[in-house]
Amino acid sequence: MARSIRDIEKIWSNVEGVRKLSDRAVAVGPFGIGMDGLLTWIPWVGDVYTVGAGGWLMIQAMRAQATPGTLLKMAAYLASDTATAAIPFGGAVVDTLFPAHAMAARALQKDIEATHWVEADEDDAKASGAHDGHVEAGRQAGKSRVVYLGKSEPVDQIPSRRA
Repeated sequence: MARSIRDIEKIWSNVEGVRKLSDRAVAVGPFGIGMDGLLTWIPWVGDVYTVGAGGWLMIQAMRAQATPGTLLKMAAYLASDTATAAIPFGGAVVDTLFPAHAMAARALQKDIEATHWVEADEDDAKASGAHDGHVEAGRQAGKSRVVYLGKSEPVDQIPSRRA
């Protein structure tokens, strides 16, 4: 799980890198091709890349606490991309042209952008009355949800266990 806004920013940036590498490594105007489209023509190698990059994107979505709707949308894009591999030749053509990784990555990035991130513990914020202020700050910023990243523990101390 991401524990800080900096972690969330790194996730967004890393997802952007995979988005470009997978589906827009070489771009000409609105069209592009990436590693996913190139490797799909090599038996098994394309499948391994497609599943590996898709799995990595899903892990990043879970780390960023993406909404269930975003996870479902990403899974649908990635599953359709993987399923096309079963179709001889035509599947490779579809895989080359269908930017599933880019679509899944962008769905996650939009989810991250729509979230008001708070580096605090939700229970503490509610107990102190700060929660309502976080919700209002999120609304003012045009965000659709608030996510608490938990307590920030000093690195040189052992975190105490909650009962």
